[in-house]
This record gives sequence, structure tokens and C-alpha cells, in this order.
Amino acid sequence: MPDAAAAPPGSRPRASRYAWYVLGILFLVYVLNFVDRQIISILAEDIKRDLALRDEDLGFLYGTAFGVFYSLFGIPLGRLADNWHRGRLMVMGLALWSTMTALSGLSRTGTHLAAARIGVGIGEATASPAAYSLISDWFPKHLRATALSIYSAGLYVGGGASLFIGGLIVQNWNRAWPGGGPLGLVGWQAAFLAVGIPGLLVAAWIATLREPHRGAVEGLPPPPRHPAPFRAFAAELVTIIPPLTLWGAAQGGARALAINLIAAAVTAGAVTGLVLLGEPWPQWVAVGIGAYAVFSWSCALKRRDPATFALILGTPAFLCTVVAYGLNAFMAYAASFWAAPYALRVLGAPPASAGLAIGAIGAGAGFLGVTLGGMAADRLHRRNPAGRLAVVIFGAVVPAPFLALAFTANSTSLLYPMLFLAQVTAACALGAAAATTQDLVLPRMRGTATATFFIGTTLLGLALGPYLAGRVSTLSGSLSTGMLSLLLSVPITLTAAIAAYRLVPAAEATREARAAAAGEEVG
Repeated sequence: MPDAAAAPPGSRPRASRYAWYVLGILFLVYVLNFVDRQIISILAEDIKRDLALRDEDLGFLYGTAFGVFYSLFGIPLGRLADNWHRGRLMVMGLALWSTMTALSGLSRTGTHLAAARIGVGIGEATASPAAYSLISDWFPKHLRATALSIYSAGLYVGGGASLFIGGLIVQNWNRAWPGGGPLGLVGWQAAFLAVGIPGLLVAAWIATLREPHRGAVEGLPPPPRHPAPFRAFAAELVTIIPPLTLWGAAQGGARALAINLIAAAVTAGAVTGLVLLGEPWPQWVAVGIGAYAVFSWSCALKRRDPATFALILGTPAFLCTVVAYGLNAFMAYAASFWAAPYALRVLGAPPASAGLAIGAIGAGAGFLGVTLGGMAADRLHRRNPAGRLAVVIFGAVVPAPFLALAFTANSTSLLYPMLFLAQVTAACALGAAAATTQDLVLPRMRGTATATFFIGTTLLGLALGPYLAGRVSTLSGSLSTGMLSLLLSVPITLTAAIAAYRLVPAAEATREARAAAAGEEVG
């Protein structure tokens, strides 16, 4: 059982010192997660030149190649986090994504780099399902949004650190070896190697963490240990990884297979239509694979685990929360990726100074926004069951004018403060949305709920936002126009957030009853 600090009767339980220690290590893992994910932003201009790429290709490498496979593998890995030792899962994932980040530095073509980015995405898919589940079992409910926000702040610290580290390495390396240094590596390749290798050391530290009993912090009896977690993981893979999805659907009978084939045909038709209209095939094939795979998985989940389906995909409050934050991420990921190229290309800033400034802004604004947002969400939730969603609504609307000013700036003296304000206000929503999704499910479902939550932030946000900004930039010749075009999504984000605000209280209040109605044994 988690080491809950003793509390007087009637008072709220406190988190133990060990819980805060675990949170600190998980925060560090998330920092490394986003260093490895985000460093491509400050390296983008050099990669574009050396590998003869376009803006839309950079958006694909940063967002789609990473994000689609991150989201697809996040679902079976989320189920594995629900059924197996979460610390060991994080060790395996951290070792994989660190290795693939280092291998990114050996890329000689865009295809090689895309393959490495896919590997990074698969490895990083282990982190948050396991971490969210661990944090939810170490921290009492009234501190959950705060703890998840502190963990989530690692993405901003890591993203910021990656820009500073990457800019410093690429500028100094290229100055020392203009024609390529040891092993013929240029600056951006050396930067990938430098940030990938340290993760292997942190993986050994993660292996020392204790595993808490699931649900104990809420006074729930621990669920029985799963007898075959890896068999269940393999069974989950065939429901979501094409073409294994056809075998997974066939297990549900002829009708399930027919529905799956129809979905595959519709998806293939839509992708073919986009390609015939002149859209790049790698982007839309990847997005199509992602959409079809998620549909396949959702159908299988409904057959195999109706209670989990009912509380996640069968709950409109959950889906609206995912869409609202996913579209928040649509803007945020695009801004975080294209800010450095905008400063370098449009405003002529040198890599080291741009990396330091944008990195510091991202780290400071993100940490401040996500932490304050989480604390505000917890406080509002104590007075109003839908209080956390007020913070999500705030994050959907307030960043938009700051982003518009940032990407029309004609000097870094305007760009940098507008980026700070945009990021601090957008970051407020993360902890609130994450905690809401955790509260809407039972403890055994938290890893799956987290993976589903991250489908929104990856398929909606990461796979589409950076790419669409780059695509519009390629077509218009203006990176500013590319970013401003994304503001058209704000009304949709606001609509989803308001719907979640209205639906969440009833969904949370009926959680156990709806699970029981779907066949769950609720103790």
C-alpha cells in the first residue's frame, strides 16, 4: 500500500515523502521524453537543408511519423500498464526511445530519420500511461491534478531544454567542424546523439522504484493480479496494429470482420482522394492508418472489455474532454515546433540565442502554466464537480490572440513575450483535462484511459497541427500564414470544452453504476 502520511480522522490524506520522490523521478523521465521529442525543432533548418526537405516534410517528421505510432502503441502499452509492473515497462520504453534518438543522429536521408522517429514514438508511448497510473496510485484524489500537472510540466522543461541544448551543440559543432566532425557528423546529428545516450542511465534508476497497490489510496481493494499480462498485450496488438487488425476483427465473428473491412475501405478511399487532390501520401497514409486502427481497437474493446469501453469511449464527457484538449494541443504543438524556425528563418536569430530564449520561455511558461492550472483546477473542483473544465475552457480561448501576435512579429522583442503568454495560458489546461479523464474511470482502467487521452493529443494535435502549419506554409510561402490558419480550430475547441463542462459531473457520479451495468464487479 502507498505510504500515505497519517492524517487525523475527517481530514484529507496527505501524500507520503516517497510519493513525492517518485513524482520527482517521473518528472525527470518526462523531461527526457520531451528533450528527445522536441529537439528536432531547433535542428529543423539544418535538417531541411542537408536532407533537401520542405516545411511539410518537417511537420511530418516532428508530428505525424512520431505521433501516429505513439498513439497506436500507446493503447496496448496502456493495457500492459494496467496489467503489469509499471516501473519495468517504463525502463523498457526509456531504453528504446533513447536508443532511437541516438540513431536519429546517424540518419542520412529523410526516410531514415522518419524510421527513427517512429521508434522514438513507440518507446515514448510507454511513459505516460505508466506514469499517470503510478501517480494516481501514490497521490490521493484531492492532490491528483496537482501531481499530474507537476509531472506534465516536464514536457515544457524538456522541450525548453532541448532547444537550448540543441541550439548550443549545432552552432558550436558546425563552427568547430564546418565540413563535418568525427565520423563525418554535422551539428544536428551530434545533437541527437548527445541527448539520446543519457536516457539509458536514467532507465537504471527507474528500475529501483516500488510498485504501489492499485486503488489503495482511494480505499479500494486491489484488483486481482493479471495471470498473463503479455498475452493480453499481444491480444491488444492485433486489435490496433494493421494488418493484424483483420485477424483481431475476425475473432469477433463474420459481422465484426465485415464492419472492419468496410472501415478499412472507407479510410483507403478517403486517403486516395486526398492524394489525388495533390496532398502528400506519407502524411495521409499515416493518418489514415491511425484513424482506421483506433476504430478497429474501439470495436474490439467493446467486445472484450465492455466496462472499460463504457467508461471511456462510451462516455461523451470523456470524449469531449479528449477532443477539447486534443485541439488545444493542435495549436500548442504547432507553435512549439515552428517558433524556432520562425525566429531563425524570418527574424534572422542565431541558433544558440534563439534556442536559449525560446527554450527558457517554453520551460518557464509551461511549468508555470501547467502547475498553476493544476492547482486552480483542484481548487475549483472542490467547489464545483465541473470546476476543472473551466480551466480547459480558459486554455481553449485565451492563447489565440497571443499566438496571432507571435507569428506576425517582426522582431524577437515581440515574438518572445507573446510566445510566453501563449504558452503559459495554453498549458493551464493539461493537468485539468488529464485529471478529469482519470476521475471518470476505475483504477484498473487508468492506463487505458491515459492512452486514449493521448490519442487526442497525438492524432488530433501532434499528427495534424505541425504538419498542417507546414503544409500551408509550403503552399503560401509564408510560415506566418501557416500558423495563423490553425486559429480556425478555436471555435471547435471551445464547443467541446463547454460540452465537457456540462457532462462531466453526471458521468463521474455514475461511474461505478455504469461500470456495474456493463458487467464490472465493483467492490
